[in-house]
This record gives sequence, C-alpha cells and structure tokens, in this order.
Amino acid sequence: MSYINIIVHAIFWLIGFFILWKIPFCKKHTSQNQDSRFSISVIIPARNEEKNLPNLLGSLNNSTVKVKEVIVVDDSSTDLTSEISKKYGVKVINLKSLPEGWLGKSWACYNGANAATGDYLIFLDADTMLEKDGIEKMISSIKQKSGSISIEPYHKIKKAYENLSLFFNIILVSGMGGFTILQNKIRPAGAFGPCLVCKRQDYIKIEGHKSIKGKVMENIEIGKKFLREKIPVSLFGGKGTINFRMYPGGLKDVVNGWSKSFSSGAKSTLIPVLILVIAWIAGTIFPINQFIKGLTSLDLKILIVATAFYLAFILQIYWMSYRIGNFSIWASILYFIPMIFFIIIFIYSIILTIFRRRVSWKGREIKT
Repeated sequence: MSYINIIVHAIFWLIGFFILWKIPFCKKHTSQNQDSRFSISVIIPARNEEKNLPNLLGSLNNSTVKVKEVIVVDDSSTDLTSEISKKYGVKVINLKSLPEGWLGKSWACYNGANAATGDYLIFLDADTMLEKDGIEKMISSIKQKSGSISIEPYHKIKKAYENLSLFFNIILVSGMGGFTILQNKIRPAGAFGPCLVCKRQDYIKIEGHKSIKGKVMENIEIGKKFLREKIPVSLFGGKGTINFRMYPGGLKDVVNGWSKSFSSGAKSTLIPVLILVIAWIAGTIFPINQFIKGLTSLDLKILIVATAFYLAFILQIYWMSYRIGNFSIWASILYFIPMIFFIIIFIYSIILTIFRRRVSWKGREIKT
C-alpha cells in the first residue's frame, strides 16, 4: 500500500468534517423584543396519515405558542385522515382531485396556504412532532435570521431496521450545503421537506408552490425559488425543536421512501458539495476494501492501516449521527451495513428515475 493512497483517503476522511461541520439549532432569543402582534398558520399536507396526525396535532395543542389556525389538507385520503383531524378542532380542506401538472404535496400545500390568514406560514409534514416550545423557537429563529427557515427534524429511531437510514440522513443534511465549514459563505441547495417557515407575503411573492407544482423535490425547488427572489433560506437541525420517525411501516417503507426521490435530490445538490460527498463515501469504503485485501494476503501492515481508518470512520460517523438522530451506536460500529444499503437503494433510485421514469408513493405513481 502506497503512502499516497493513505494520504488521499485520509483527506477523504477529513472531508466528512467539512461537509457536516456545524448544525445550528433553533433557539429562543430572550434578548430579542418579543412582538406578539403577529399570527401563525400551520399547514399540514396529509395523504393517508391517520396514524401520524394524532402525534403532530397533539404536540400542537401542547405548544407554548398558540397559533391562529391549523389547516390539515387531506389529499384524497382513503383512511380516516379527515375524521381524526376534525376531532382536534382544526380546519380540514378535502381535495378530491389532482389537477394536471401538479404533484400531490405541492397541490396540498398550495391550497392550505391560500386558505391561511396568518402572518407566518409553517408547513409541516404529517409525520413530524413538535417539542413543547418548538414553534416558539421557530419564530424566534426566523426573526433572528429574516427570510425563511427550513428545519430537518431529529430522527427518532425505535426499531433496528430504521438504522439503515443512517447514511441517507447524513448525506441528506450534508448535501444541502448549509452545514459546511463555509456555511455562512455559500447558499444552500434549497430547503428541507418536512418543515418550512416563511412570511406569508414572501410566499405570495414567489407564487408559492404553484411555481414548482410539477417538481418531485418540491422542497429543494421552493428553496431555490426563495433564493432567486433574494429571500434568504436558513437551514437548521431539528434537535430540541421538531422530530419525526421516518418509515415506521417496515423495511418496504424505507426502500420505497428513499428510492422515491434520492437520486433526484442528488441532481439538485450543489456540484462542489456533491463531489465532496462522493469522495467521503469513497473514503468509507476504503477500510472495508483493505480489510479484505489484508485478510486474503495475510499482510499485517494492511490490516493495521485498515483498522486505523475503520476506527476513525466509526468515530466520525457517530459524531455526525448523534446530532441528527438517536441512531444506535452499533449503526456506527457496523457502518458498512447501512453504507451498503445506501448504495443499493441509491442505484435503485437512479434506475427508477432515469429508466422507469416513475416511482410509487402513497398509492400514486409519480413521474420523475
């Protein structure tokens, strides 16, 4: 093994610190003048979300900040989404059809925003859940930053198979370009999907979700739209503010969920950041490859180098993971398992996107 090879892969390891250096979290700014003369509308696009909505709506009821209105937009659900929502006293909009050229979530968000009357709009996915002071932190943060803010929820893990999402989560948050060492000097690739907060006047200015109605990655595209209109987009991690449990329905949900849009998201990633992410992934493969090589050749030096790199990546991946979710430490120790899973699903996502040109999600076929 050459020293150049070792140095190159050491650089690949260091890239991991560059792409996911600091994740800011929403905070209450007590020194800030707390102006209560504003109103908040919460908009929840929902399709077959009867199991998730009680958690989110219950957390909204317990919020330290009372919102003006909560609007659940039922996107042609076949379950009890509307009935459960009404039990919580929220406004429900029932959509019966999807117009040509629109995708479901954008259509639901657009209808909810049109019905909203608050000064601030908070778009939340139905599978999220707020901390008690979550909205208070969101509004405090958007006032501090101005423009719009987007938050990637803290990933709550309950079953072992959910740890397979480890690499997807790391790459999702790092790929946006908002958490690099240069986070204050480069614009993010867009916004996160589960939580977006903006002023209603800014939403109207960009024509809302109507301007990106046919885009699979509506979150990235609406973030870009804000940026093109000179409206800043600030990214935050969800720890202490908002959390979710992704794909609790089993392994099939995990496969379908990530394959739905991950390759499309990769296309939208900032090119320099994408190159760095690919280099870092290549670096994680290096110690596995060297272990195999060292064992087959019985070369002690190769095994020592492989062990050193493997331990280095374990520590780095754990450092990354605990800030974005309560992933098991075993997911970091055995990181090659979620890494291989990521590579397989990513290739599958590319096949769906490029060749089949459609994916299936929540009972709908989505053209990519």
